[in-house]
Amino acid sequence: MNAPASNNHSGNIDQSRIEALVRSAIANAMGVATGASPSDASSSNLYVPKLVVSISARHIHLTDEHVEKLFGKGKKLTPEKDLYQDGFFAAAETVMIVGPRRRMIPNVRVLGPTRKASQVELAFTDTISLGIDAPVRHSGDIQGTPGCVLVGPAGAVELHEGVIRAARHVHINPRDSAYYGVKNGEFVSLKVKSPQCAVTFEDLLVRLDPNAKLEVHIDTDEGNACDLDHATSIELKRQEPCKCHDHH
Repeated sequence: MNAPASNNHSGNIDQSRIEALVRSAIANAMGVATGASPSDASSSNLYVPKLVVSISARHIHLTDEHVEKLFGKGKKLTPEKDLYQDGFFAAAETVMIVGPRRRMIPNVRVLGPTRKASQVELAFTDTISLGIDAPVRHSGDIQGTPGCVLVGPAGAVELHEGVIRAARHVHINPRDSAYYGVKNGEFVSLKVKSPQCAVTFEDLLVRLDPNAKLEVHIDTDEGNACDLDHATSIELKRQEPCKCHDHH
C-alpha cells in the first residue's frame, strides 16, 4: 500500500505517522474480514475478536434424575460431539417430545452436561408443530412456562414447565466485551449480510463469562431468515439501552 505524502516541510519522513497509518489500515482490513465492529477502535490495537454465529437447533437439557428415568438407572449422558463452548457437548442420547393432542417430534438431541432443571428449547415452527404456546425466554428462566412429555427408551418424564423459545444471545469473555464496549446483561445487535438479503437482529443478551468464546446463538428460524449458511459478512454492535428491555 502507498502511504500519503507527508506535510513535513523539512523533507524528513514522519516515521511515527506512517506507522500509525499502517496500523490503522491493517486494523480496518481485519475488521471488514471478520465483521467486527468495535465501539472505540484504537489504531494501535490490532486485536480483532473471532466472531462465530451458530444456529442452535431444537434440543433438551436434562437433570441427572431425568436422564436415569429416560435412559435407565445409573445411566450417564454419552458425549458424542464437543460444542464450541468448552465443557459442553451434544450427547448420543435423543428423546421424543410429545405435546398436546399427541403431537410429537422424535429424536431431539440432549445436550450436556446435566442441569439442575430440565429444559426444552425450540424454534417457533417447532412449537407450532407441537401445539405448545412457548414464550421467548433466556435459558434457565422457565418459571410459568408450559410443559410437555419426554419419552426415552427406558421411560417417560412429564415436565410441568420448561418449554421455551430460546432468546438470541451472545456468549462473550471480558477481553471481547471490552472490545465491543458491552457489559453482562446489556444488549447487542447482529447484522448478517447474504447474497439474497441483509437482516439485523436486535436484543441479543450479553452473557459474560471468563471462560466463554465469542459466539452468537440464534435459532433455526432466525438462521433461515438471514440465510446464515451463505452469509458474506456478520457484524456485532453495542445496542443502546432502552426501557423496552425492562421485562428481561
